[in-house]
Amino acid sequence: MYRSLALLNETFYKRILTKFGNVSKYSNGMQEQQIKIEGQTINYLKEGNGPQTILCFPGALGTIWTDFAPQIQELDKKKFTIVAWDPPGYGKSRPPGRSFTNDFYIKDADMAAKLMKELCIDKYSLLGWSDGGNSSMILSAKYPNRVQHLIIWGSNSRIFPYDITACEKIRDINSWSEKMKRPFIKLYGDEFQILVNDWLDALHNIVNEGDNICYDILPLIKCPTLILHGNQDPMIAPEHPDILLKNIKNAKIHRFPEGKHNIHLRYSQEFNAIVSRFIDENKSKM
Repeated sequence: MYRSLALLNETFYKRILTKFGNVSKYSNGMQEQQIKIEGQTINYLKEGNGPQTILCFPGALGTIWTDFAPQIQELDKKKFTIVAWDPPGYGKSRPPGRSFTNDFYIKDADMAAKLMKELCIDKYSLLGWSDGGNSSMILSAKYPNRVQHLIIWGSNSRIFPYDITACEKIRDINSWSEKMKRPFIKLYGDEFQILVNDWLDALHNIVNEGDNICYDILPLIKCPTLILHGNQDPMIAPEHPDILLKNIKNAKIHRFPEGKHNIHLRYSQEFNAIVSRFIDENKSKM
């Protein structure tokens, strides 16, 4: 969600540039696969042969390579097996296209669990960014026997009215520069504006229903949880990480003093080292 109206467009556009700038750098030579789950095309990538499996959960409209290129490339493949996916209707996980019902966070969490079951992976850790972190919290609460570690950043369990006001600043993609808009148009075509509209409308609907994404089920999360947060992140209200820390029983927080929304891309080496260390230190608690 978004807090700083003045910095919104600049920060959002920088995020897009960073995301798409990483794709060609990292994606060569790795083979994505597609399966059908209940009629939905799911595109995924599985890399490495380590004993600890990590599922990477993208943010809104995000994909395998836009959101997790440095993690796929740089995390130790002897220690980890990395699974990354395009959530339903995102990237190459089409057809069918994206449906932003009011419970889309829950549906994404359930589909991720079904994907891992299809891959015969019973236990795994979660890396969830932004919207993907929201669904990762739901997955962890609903399937506590499957999730071994939860690592999230840029995420929120509630939506506040001022978050919605800020989000509306990016609704009209015609206000975006061509440079910023082009990668999304290439990926989604003419339906991109519809996707943005549907996403924002769903957020409005969630607020109208009481602003709860997953706040009420945070106490059901049992696994060791690491909340990572960029202290300069203008895309979520500063209250959100503290709300998560207070309500998730086994949670710790690590802050990046100069970090913004994309700490895993901007500080990938430090980020990956923290993730690896957290999982290592909490193996006995799985």
